[in-house]
This record gives sequence, structure tokens and C-alpha cells, in this order.
Amino acid sequence: MFSKCHFFVLKIKRNTFAIIFLLFSISLLLFSKNNLPAVKSGLALWANSVVPSLFPFFVATELLMHTNIITYLGRKLEFIMKPLFNVNGAGSFAFIMGLISGYPVGAKIACKFREENICSKSECERLLSFTNNSGPLFIIGTVGITMFGNTMIGILLLLTHILSCITVGFIFRFWKSKNDTISINHNKKTSTQESVHTSNLGKILAESITNSTQTILLIGGFIVLFSSIISILKASHILTLASSMLSPIFNILNIPSSFSSSFITGLLEITNGIGEISSIPEKAISINIILTAFLLGWGGLSVFLQVFSITSKTDLSIKPYLYGKLLQGIFSAIYTFLAISIFPFFNFNL
Repeated sequence: MFSKCHFFVLKIKRNTFAIIFLLFSISLLLFSKNNLPAVKSGLALWANSVVPSLFPFFVATELLMHTNIITYLGRKLEFIMKPLFNVNGAGSFAFIMGLISGYPVGAKIACKFREENICSKSECERLLSFTNNSGPLFIIGTVGITMFGNTMIGILLLLTHILSCITVGFIFRFWKSKNDTISINHNKKTSTQESVHTSNLGKILAESITNSTQTILLIGGFIVLFSSIISILKASHILTLASSMLSPIFNILNIPSSFSSSFITGLLEITNGIGEISSIPEKAISINIILTAFLLGWGGLSVFLQVFSITSKTDLSIKPYLYGKLLQGIFSAIYTFLAISIFPFFNFNL
């Protein structure tokens, strides 16, 4: 009897993904009434917000990779990047573009650096931990102005987001530091990227647009998929059950249980979760802001899987990214709490 039971458990483990995907397919049929509007909403979010804000940055990043700007920044910013983050100066390009552009540009550049031998494996993994961030356009424009209706909230969230990513980068300067001797050999290699000039401008522009289109379609697929998953979780009351399990933890932290469902949504997909959190009426709006800061730092499971799909094409480990984003979420929440407590002009409580 025990042997049969043990065999049955092993069989389930071996077919875990098949069972999950089958249940997902059945759920799509059972909850199609709720699912179809969610998918349309996800598509609208991607087409109206993500494509206009990210696609031009993807193309610009691809084009810049064919210039000498990485070498230039590497020389000029080596004195900051090496002592602070323990990566060579070229990593400043991933750091700057990751802050300006938003998810998942930083991770994409880090992986590109690995493919082109611009940084060593350990350096690229350090870059993964802190360069993939939410952009100012999303934090100030979408979150601050559109969702919270307050520019200063957006500025506060952006400042704590940047400060927390720098903190994580400094912590991860010790990641695989024993491999730094290998990194010196890697850095002697030259990039295989073709430099842009008049004769090949059309070719490089076409390649940049093609690569950027593939990435933006990948992001769109994840947004639509997670919009569908969240819809199913809500319709099947699984999200309600998960919220009730989280509520005791929120009670210990003096956070109203009304935030639990929205917070779980944000852990899965950042935009939907923050949108719900910002709309919860609370006199102590600092709770809404602090939870939003955590979600901005974490980025959501959807973004994590986007990055995972990019890193899977290289030999980079996803672990520093996972640990780094969890730490960034925590530091973002702490810094936001401290800023609200210390500086009166950041106290938005009614």
C-alpha cells in the first residue's frame, strides 16, 4: 500500500507541469466570461502603455550597443562602478538604461553583455541583481499622477526606488567575488557587435527593430497571460482564500486586511496590483504608498518570468535577480516609510 502511494506521489511530481497546464486550460473554459474581458484589458494595457513607453527605448538600446558609448562610459565611470558595485565601468550603461527605461531593459542589457563578453559571468549576475528597475515614466506618470493623482507621491517612490536599487547593488558586490580573477580574462575579450557606420546603418536599424519587436511581443504575452491568470484566481475564489491566509500577517504589521487581495495581485502582476492598492480608500494613505514601494521594487512574478526567459538563453543564474528584487522591495518599503516619517512634505496622510 505504501509502495503504491509512494509511486503515485512520484508520478504526480513527474507530471506537475502537465497537471498545472491542463488545469489552466480547463479554467480558461470554465471562467471564460470573466477571462475574456481580462485578456482584452491586458492587451489594451500593453498596446496603450507598454509599447509606447518601452519600444523606443528597446530600439535605442540596441542601436547604442553598436556604438562606442559603452566603452566611453566604461572609462569614465569605472571609478564609481568598480568600488561601489564591483563591476567594470561598462556596467554603468546597464545601470543608467535600466533606470531610465524600465523593466526588463536592465536585465536584457546584462544578458547582452554576457553574450558579447563585455562583462564576466559574475559581473553580469551582479548587474542582474540591481539594474532591472521600473522607469521614471511609469513611477511618476502612471503610478504617481494617474493612479494616486499626486506628482509628489511619484517623486517619493522614484527616489526610494533608486536608493534601494543602489543599496542592493552594493550588497551584491560580494556575489561570487572569488571569481573576479576570471573576470579580468573575460574583459580582455572584445565585443562581437558590429559597429555602426553609414554603409551598414540600414542593416543595423532593421536588426535593432526586429530584436526590439521580439522583446516587446514577449512582454505583451506575459501581460496578457497574467491578466488571464489573475482573472481566473479571482473568479475561482482562490485569491480570496490566499488573501485570508495573508491577513494575519498584515494584522501583525498593522496593515488593514483590505489590502491583502490587491497585494497578492501585485506580487503576480505589478500594474494591476498597484492600480488596486492606489484605489483603496484609507486616511493613512502612507500604507498604500509603502505597499506600492515594495511592489515597485519586487516587480511582480510576470516581470520575473520575463527576465527568466531572457537569462535562459545565457549561462547566467536567475538567483541573484530573485534575491535582489526581494531585497529591493524590502528596502524600498523601509526607505519610503522613513521618508514619510522624517520629512513632513512626504506625509500624505489625510
